[in-house]
Amino acid sequence: MERPPITPQLGRTRVMAILRSGDALGLPAVARALADGGITCLEVTLTTVGALDALACIRDDLGPAVAVGAGTVMTTGQARDALAAGAEFLVSPVVDTDLIRSTAKSGIPCYPGAWTPTEVAAAWQAGAAAVKLFPACTGGPAHLSQLRAPLPEIPLMAVGGVDIAQARDYIDAGACAVGIGSPLLRGADRDPSATALGALTERARTLLDTVGATAAAEEVGR
Repeated sequence: MERPPITPQLGRTRVMAILRSGDALGLPAVARALADGGITCLEVTLTTVGALDALACIRDDLGPAVAVGAGTVMTTGQARDALAAGAEFLVSPVVDTDLIRSTAKSGIPCYPGAWTPTEVAAAWQAGAAAVKLFPACTGGPAHLSQLRAPLPEIPLMAVGGVDIAQARDYIDAGACAVGIGSPLLRGADRDPSATALGALTERARTLLDTVGATAAAEEVGR
């Protein structure tokens, strides 16, 4: 099996912004604000009403410099729908080896969620591009570091309860990246005013500085 590589934008920035909301109306504006701040790897969760339409809209708006994927993917049917809408990667909260294998065979990176060494290894062996340690906050950076010790070849992304202030701790513990949702958005999805979106852009820049990202905001295509 040929494993798809980690999404380049994720590798450069070390951040995946998680766009989860009650509905998708505010997500295109939020995505633009994040991109203006330099975050170029965006996950639109399928638990959001209108997620796939928003995903396609964001891709059209931001262009190829920004990678847009689908999150909370639980079935192969959802995976097919997400890929048809233009998802460039898939994220799942669980280890479904059939889903991981089918996604990998299509050449699309998959980031399944795992917690134990057995789950992490199973996800990796099935073809995950990286494994999402989820929920990361339950064990914190120490748990991630303990997993990395016997499994150093498996890239782990910390997701779930991670905030901006803790992001560097997870990177220092060995995470290849962090995924952050509500602590980053702080309601801008529900109230995408100019003030809220401007503050979101500044938080995006702060987060990238915190994790030591190598991609600058000006690299984002218009």
